[in-house]
Amino acid sequence: MAVRERLSGNEAVAYAIKQINPDVMPAFPITPSTEIPQYVANYIANGDIDTEFIHVESEHSAMSATIGASAAGARAVTATSSCGMALMWEELYVAASNRLPIVLALVNRALSGPININADHSDSMGARDSGWIQIYAESNQEVYDNYIQAFPIAENEAVHLPVMVCQDGFITSHGVENIMLVEDDKVKEFVGEYTPKHYLLNADEKLAVGPYAVSNYYMETKRGQRQAMINAKKVILEAAEKFEKMTGRRYGFFEEYKMDDADYAVVIIGSAAGTCKAAVDHIRNTAKKKVGLIKIRVFRPFPEEEIACALANVKAVAIMDRSEMFAASGGPLGAEVRAAMYQAHCKAEAVNYFYGLGGRDITVSDFERVYENLEKMAETHIAVGMYDYIGLRG
Repeated sequence: MAVRERLSGNEAVAYAIKQINPDVMPAFPITPSTEIPQYVANYIANGDIDTEFIHVESEHSAMSATIGASAAGARAVTATSSCGMALMWEELYVAASNRLPIVLALVNRALSGPININADHSDSMGARDSGWIQIYAESNQEVYDNYIQAFPIAENEAVHLPVMVCQDGFITSHGVENIMLVEDDKVKEFVGEYTPKHYLLNADEKLAVGPYAVSNYYMETKRGQRQAMINAKKVILEAAEKFEKMTGRRYGFFEEYKMDDADYAVVIIGSAAGTCKAAVDHIRNTAKKKVGLIKIRVFRPFPEEEIACALANVKAVAIMDRSEMFAASGGPLGAEVRAAMYQAHCKAEAVNYFYGLGGRDITVSDFERVYENLEKMAETHIAVGMYDYIGLRG
């Protein structure tokens, strides 16, 4: 039987690490992810797991050590947030190009400046083109489930890419929720043993990791990474199907909430989806209008065709970004979704909004106004407030 518990998102990730018992965890503390290596260090000190914990002097060193451990053939993990990820930047690309199946727990936090320790997606979205698979969670339950699923995805021979499992800082990382934990033996069976075919400590094989690539080889490496990202789509769904059989909890590239008959839709990532769901329920129950929500779970690889199909019958859609891109095409999610709609000749009106930057609250009434704007857009075919900041003061 599954175990009912009350855990924060950070505790949930640490507990999953305890169940998986990886070989190596290098880490350096940074708010709001500090608790994850802290809990894991306690598990190690108490003899609950035999993971090798490496104390390093910076986040750059943390990812460097994780890369070294993974290249040597170990199952290696780490955790970070915000400026810690920024300090890892060089190594993120190294991990992906070396095709190392590292799993990173990223607790999303705004990047400086000005200095801010609260949730937005500027850290992970800044790394969206680094070659990492990105999976996002709405709740503590989802971050726990996503973390467990990350290992068979990353380590699949057709993929062999690093995965960052993202959750919103403080909102889920420190907020305590009821959660259903999978039994230890089932987690171990689901994840399996990591037995790489190629690794540096294999005495029978000569191997170079991270060599210099001249022009004759570099492009082929990038094409190989792209193919791995394409392959990951199938593997992600296979892992989700297997996970559903084990737990009854269903996952895909995204969640469709009351989209079967929706005329107006919001597309969003992360914890704010829960607030939007409340707005959807309220509007449907009171105003009797057909509104719905698509909550993106997998941002890399981006499910372009699937998103366009899900939006095929709506009249208007609002794409909500929790990070700024300062581009003419709006935010990261807005650019991706609108490109997918264009490619599929989707006729829905589309608008891109920014919300929640630096942890700014977004409320049910905010979402209700978004849906009102979508209804006007569908009638007038004029975008209402493209690239507006929801809840901006003054």
